[in-house]
Amino acid sequence: MTTSFSQPLGILLLDRALPPDAAPLTLPIGSMRNPATFGFPTISETVAGAYGDDVIRGNPALELAYIAAARRLVERGAVAISSNCGFTIRYQAAVAASVKVPVVMSSLLLVPALLCQLPVAAKLAVLTFDSTHCGEDLLGVNHLAGRARVVIGGLEGGKLWRNEMRRTPLPTDLADIEEEVAACVARLRAVHPEIAAILFECTVFPLVAPAIRRITGLPVYDITTLCRMTFASVAPERTMV
Repeated sequence: MTTSFSQPLGILLLDRALPPDAAPLTLPIGSMRNPATFGFPTISETVAGAYGDDVIRGNPALELAYIAAARRLVERGAVAISSNCGFTIRYQAAVAASVKVPVVMSSLLLVPALLCQLPVAAKLAVLTFDSTHCGEDLLGVNHLAGRARVVIGGLEGGKLWRNEMRRTPLPTDLADIEEEVAACVARLRAVHPEIAAILFECTVFPLVAPAIRRITGLPVYDITTLCRMTFASVAPERTMV
């Protein structure tokens, strides 16, 4: 007996500025652009003009483009909406107000819930693509005690950052991503041994989540965690024999 889903998760994609004749990339499991990442169907819409550098820096002019793309996904049958950049949390409220399906633009929405799951003496590590643009205003934690329990580390200046900040991004080897993420985690844990869980802001990092769980022995959460939970809560199931 198998269970299938007839309605998809909608994913809002960054504008990659790739040339029309560019060969399709082979995307590993864990990528939001790879339909095989989830055990249910996905559809996507590229948000015109939403280049990675502009989204990371929080260009407010992109809000209308995100709303328009989200509405197109709903028209195509999406039962929930997400995105492939954690910094789109800046557009979360506007997109959620524009459609009548659940909207989970960023894994950063999990921060308050994860703090509640951990002992009060424990800390949550947020690993982000660029910590210089991931301020406390994006964490959804309004009290000082909670904010003090969140430590942020980023990969700015590294190989992945340099490749992805281009308007026409370059691929980064999976081994290099794992090395950079693992090194960032190690730096944070050296300063904050109270870290009891890890949250990935960047939607590239789920590619190496199994390795980081193995290396650290800690729970690791990311956008795919949030998407699976949200989709399971709304998608009708059809059981087939």
